[in-house]
Amino acid sequence: MFEIRPMSPEAYRQQTRRITLTIAALFIALALLLSTLCVQLFGASGGDNFRWNLMGVLIGLALTVAVVRIQLWPRPWMAPAVYGWQLKRSLMRIGNVMHKVKAGVEARDPAAMKLLRFYHLGLTQMHQLDGNLSDLSQLMREIDQHREAMEAQGLETEQNRLDPAWLDAVKNL
Repeated sequence: MFEIRPMSPEAYRQQTRRITLTIAALFIALALLLSTLCVQLFGASGGDNFRWNLMGVLIGLALTVAVVRIQLWPRPWMAPAVYGWQLKRSLMRIGNVMHKVKAGVEARDPAAMKLLRFYHLGLTQMHQLDGNLSDLSQLMREIDQHREAMEAQGLETEQNRLDPAWLDAVKNL
């Protein structure tokens, strides 16, 4: 169950930039090392070693992904990047069934109403964290209208936790 947490957009962007540079440096180092190693072991001197260089880069990419997911993902300094990934993943899960969510909201289904509210709150935070306030300003009218509809229906508007039961309920509409 994902929960939206308050976070400073400036600190988030600073930390995720540092994390991105660290991961990029890891990939570059592994790709260069493994490309050189592949050429040294399998390449022909003076010949075309493109495929061995490419093989080293692809192995470096695979190793980078493995190191990030297995070793770095649980580390506290990776928390901002992990949080951002989980936020975007949660929004994507809702976006995949948005047609059903909108139909449920029109039918005043409480699960759909809560799910759309969570989506709006998550989308708002994502735009703030990414520094994309122009897209957010275009959504404010829709967000406010939905919040008012929830208040009129007596539903709690602070939906900061994504309940998987809401997704299941909306999928079955």
